[in-house]
Amino acid sequence: DGTTVLHLGERDCTAQRRHQKLIEESPSPVLTADQREGLAAAAVALCREVEYVNAGTVEFVYDNASGEYYFIEMNTRIQVEHPVSEMVSGIDLIKEQLRIAGGQALELSQDEIVIDGHAIECRINAENPDQGFAPHPGTVVNFRAPGGFGVRLDTHLETGYRIPPYYDSMVAKFVSHGTDR
Repeated sequence: DGTTVLHLGERDCTAQRRHQKLIEESPSPVLTADQREGLAAAAVALCREVEYVNAGTVEFVYDNASGEYYFIEMNTRIQVEHPVSEMVSGIDLIKEQLRIAGGQALELSQDEIVIDGHAIECRINAENPDQGFAPHPGTVVNFRAPGGFGVRLDTHLETGYRIPPYYDSMVAKFVSHGTDR
């Protein structure tokens, strides 16, 4: 049909608390090459079947005991953890999503997408561990952002910022990329 459907590998979000992702990484440290290929083929086939046009994430759950994976859902949007895919693929997903929304065709082929290295995202939350990790508003007393080669920090924090009690407890995403895990 001429439609281009691409995948940027997989992300693993095993580390969760209260159904909220804490750590996301790509590529998954538990998949074999065959499983990786199978997941990608299933995700691409699903997108073709429903004639999906946009950036999105097809989610599966992996059963360690059997080595099988099962479809859960498709998120038809950019997800919070998209930077790990950007870092290992070198592709700006927001830019590509805007191009698609503008009616432009993708300029890449699957063969041109190379997964390079390993990326891990840690969500930084304003929580109180003494209260079961419940959201915990307050004032940021001292903030010094990490930096360096292969480091990305997405946040709005600064010294003196008052974290409000009205929203999700996530206040930053720390992402690092290197040659290996």
